[in-house]
Amino acid sequence: MFEILHTDEARKQLDRLKTDKGLEKRHKAVKKAINFLSSNPRHKSLRTHEFTSLKGPNGEKVFEAYAEQSTPAAYRVFWYYGPDKDQITIIAITPHP
Repeated sequence: MFEILHTDEARKQLDRLKTDKGLEKRHKAVKKAINFLSSNPRHKSLRTHEFTSLKGPNGEKVFEAYAEQSTPAAYRVFWYYGPDKDQITIIAITPHP
């Protein structure tokens, strides 16, 4: 199991999803994706892949995981391994452009 950490920005994005009643379904999908990340970052439903245009604060590889699929502006979770062993830091939770 991985401990899930959030940057301040990711926490704000998650809180916005949680408090906006119109985004309730998306909040549920993001929480499910985060639970999968915690237990298995390579879970097939996440479709995890490296996101090469971003790097973590210390040059870490950043990955993109799907919270939703086949949905306009489907939500994605961007994250990297660390800072410590068995930790994942979520840096952004955003709709796909």
